[in-house]
Amino acid sequence: MAQSAAHRGLVVVAEDEAAIADIIRRHLERDGYAVHLESSGTAVEDAVVRLSPAALILDIGLPGRDGIEICRRLRAAGNWVPIVFLSARGEEVDRIVGIELGADDYLAKPFSPRELVARLGGLLRRSNRPEPQPDTTLTLGAVRIDTATRRTYLAGQHIDLTATEFDLLAFLAKHPGQVFSRAQLLDHVWGYANDPGSRTVDVHIAQLRAKLGSVAVLRTVRGVGYAAEPGDR
Repeated sequence: MAQSAAHRGLVVVAEDEAAIADIIRRHLERDGYAVHLESSGTAVEDAVVRLSPAALILDIGLPGRDGIEICRRLRAAGNWVPIVFLSARGEEVDRIVGIELGADDYLAKPFSPRELVARLGGLLRRSNRPEPQPDTTLTLGAVRIDTATRRTYLAGQHIDLTATEFDLLAFLAKHPGQVFSRAQLLDHVWGYANDPGSRTVDVHIAQLRAKLGSVAVLRTVRGVGYAAEPGDR
C-alpha cells in the first residue's frame, strides 16, 4: 500500500514466518496502516529507532535476537513504542514476562488477524485520544497523572509507563474507590471483555505497584477486582 493511503500510521511487524507476516501485512494495510516487515531479530531495534512507528508487532521467537530481548533493550533505552507480542508457545509465563518487560498486549498463535488488528486499533486509540479540557490532571496521593500529556509523576518525579499501564492507572484514578472486576477492566481499558485463563490485568497491576513503590494507591478487593484509593494506605 502506498504511504499516502496509510492514514493510520506505520506499524513494524517483526515475524520470521513469511506466510504469517504476509497475512498480518495484508490485514493491516486493508485497515489503513503502512507496514514495515522484519524477519530477523537483529534488525528490529534499528527499524524502530529509524522509522519511529506507531506500534510494533513483535514475535517472541525471532532468529538472531528473540522478542523478549528486543523488548528489554527498547525499554531500557527509553523507547516506549506500543508493543503487541506474538508467541507460538502461548504459555502464561511468556505473557507475564512480556508484560513485565513493558509489552502492552499479547496474542498466542494461532490467532485471528482480525483480532490482532482490533487490539492494535484499540491500543492506538487509547494512546492518542484527546482528553477533555481543562480537567487533565488526576491525583492519587503523591501520584499525579496528566492525561493531556500522558505523563505520570510520583512525588514530582516523572515515571515511565507503557501506554496500557497509563490507561489502566488513569481509568482507575477517574473512579476513585470504585471496584472493578478483571473482566470490566479488560473491557474498559483493553477493549475486550474476555481473555480466558489470562493474568493480564493482575500482571499490569503488579507492574504499576512496582513502579509506584511504597505509594499504595491500588487496592485489591479479594475475589472481586481492583480499585484506586487516594493517599497512602
